[in-house]
Amino acid sequence: MEDSDLHPSLELPDRPVKGRGAVGNVAHRFSSDQRQAEDDGWERDTPALPQTRLLDDAAKSIISRNDSPDLEFTQSLNPYRGCEHGCIYCYARPTHAYLGLSPGLDFETQIFQKPNAAALLRAELARPGYVCSTLVLGAATDAYQPFERQTRLSRSLLEVLLEARHPVAVVSKSSLILRDLDLWAELARHHLAHVGISLTTLDGPLARQLEPRASAPHARLAAIEKLAAAGVPVSIFASPLIPGLNDHELEKLLGAAREHGASSASYTLLRLPHEVAGLFRDWLEWHAPQKAARIMSVLYDLRGGRANDAQFGSRMTGLGHFAELIRQRFELTCRRLGLARDWPQLDASRFTPPKNDGERQLSLF
Repeated sequence: MEDSDLHPSLELPDRPVKGRGAVGNVAHRFSSDQRQAEDDGWERDTPALPQTRLLDDAAKSIISRNDSPDLEFTQSLNPYRGCEHGCIYCYARPTHAYLGLSPGLDFETQIFQKPNAAALLRAELARPGYVCSTLVLGAATDAYQPFERQTRLSRSLLEVLLEARHPVAVVSKSSLILRDLDLWAELARHHLAHVGISLTTLDGPLARQLEPRASAPHARLAAIEKLAAAGVPVSIFASPLIPGLNDHELEKLLGAAREHGASSASYTLLRLPHEVAGLFRDWLEWHAPQKAARIMSVLYDLRGGRANDAQFGSRMTGLGHFAELIRQRFELTCRRLGLARDWPQLDASRFTPPKNDGERQLSLF
């Protein structure tokens, strides 16, 4: 990755374009300067549509760790930074600011891959002091976003984890996961796999606006069904719930997932960290102007009068009466449908450190 690759796009449309979530780029919180587009008569009338680029990330490690009581895992790995799905609400958008890029269109058009991800994982699992616990694949950005079709990074990671008999989970909104059904099924046979499918809405047009390059709702339901039929434990993540936009679908989302084979469920209320608040507000003004003020008002109420609440215990489910109503609806529906609220327990006792590259080469002789 060269420094010349790290720059925000300058010529961008000033209105939503098909297949993109953000309207344009916004200055990030580390910016030392501000830019404003002005028409001086020299530019072409219609800026070229932003093109997606795949860049290399020279990562030196692959496993991230957390101690959050809100999460059911302590280890994760992300083969990509940025996500072409373009979900306007994505809480990972602000991470592009660390690269000097915008959390807006840059996040969904300038994607960074970790081409040595499998080798890094193999090396970290082989360390003498490594303690095995469930690894979550793509906890920040989707491990099965469109570029995975050609890079196959996620598949290579699964192959290492299967070799090491290491438990793994994933949360995705892409039916591309079915390409790796053979690996997920084999992992599940050893009690090493759990798949979460994120389902935000059953409304196709709304999904195309909220999550423009993610799989359609019916494709995600089909993925749940095929994974479950192959013996893979599948959860539905009704996430994020947005008051006044999709929260009324909660019972339908859970019911549809259960009908297709999901065995457990969870949900989160929309979070608006850092630049996501402004991006989502702009999105509302374009796509739901009549509802925008009301939606933002309720969201601020859910977060104690702020755009975002980062406190453990409330950041996922919100505060106040509306948050409590959602919690009750979720609990009652899960009870009625027989959906568990906890992740399945995976088996960490079978873990065997994988051979490093040198040992693998010697085994060929």
